[in-house]
Order: sequence, then structure tokens, then C-alpha cells
Amino acid sequence: MLYGRALGLTHGEAEDVLQDTFLALLLLDRPPEEPERYCVRSFRNRALNHRRTLWRRLTRELESARWFERSPGESREERAAMRCLDELPLPQREVIVLKLWHDYTFDEIGDLLDISPNTAAGRYRYGLQKLRACLKGENYERDEPLGDAVAFLDPAPPVA
Repeated sequence: MLYGRALGLTHGEAEDVLQDTFLALLLLDRPPEEPERYCVRSFRNRALNHRRTLWRRLTRELESARWFERSPGESREERAAMRCLDELPLPQREVIVLKLWHDYTFDEIGDLLDISPNTAAGRYRYGLQKLRACLKGENYERDEPLGDAVAFLDPAPPVA
């Protein structure tokens, strides 16, 4: 669902595309060699096709800009982080979601998106720099020190 939101779908659209993806998986004559990769690639293709229609685009533009579901315990800092992630360019946001939430390597991301691993790493690095800059402007009030809690924001090393 998060990946669908990162691709610009509403929550309901992401659910629809996910259901279509699983339906297509069930209708295959034989299971794919790499089921997870098949599902993510199929989901991405279906999501991009879904976004292309004018009616859906107009509906999405009228909907609020949120792409995470609100939770009752959501803090101001979480909302700020979600807003900053939402403001990233789609290619950077997509790579960050695939890297952090799906644990894909840059090679896997490059293969999935038909880009080089170095391009994937660059999008990740630049996206994290933009997140860091966006979040620096936020005033965080915490009881405990941050320590290593945000260590994932360090730029990724280039792929050799």
C-alpha cells in the first residue's frame, strides 16, 4: 500500500491495484520464478497505467494530499516526515520506499525500474538529502536524545 501511495495513488486506488495484481498472479498458468519481484513489478506497471486516465487524475487532485492513513497516535513529527516524503519528486520517493520499506538493493531497484544501480543510488542519496533539509526546518521536542535513530538518513555509498 505504501508503495502505491509513493507512486501517487490514493489509498483506495492502491487497494484496487493491489487486488488486480494478486488476481493476475492467481490467473498465471505457472508461478513466477521470483514471486515477490513479479508482484512488485506488476503492481508498479498497473499503478502507472491506473494513474494515466484523466478521470482518475482529476479525482486524485480533488482528494487531500495525504498518502498515509492517519492514526490516532500520530505525532506532529510523523506528520512532518510524511509531508516531507510526499514533497519529494516521484523518482526519489519511489526509490526511498523500495529501499527502506521493501529492503531492495540498488541492483534490484535498478532492475525493477529499468535504471542503472548508480542512478537508483543517486536518487536515494538526493532524496535523503532533501528529506534531511526539509526535516531540519521542523522543531522537534523530544524527551530522549536522537542518537542513532535517524542514522538511515546518511547518504548511500555509490554502487561499485
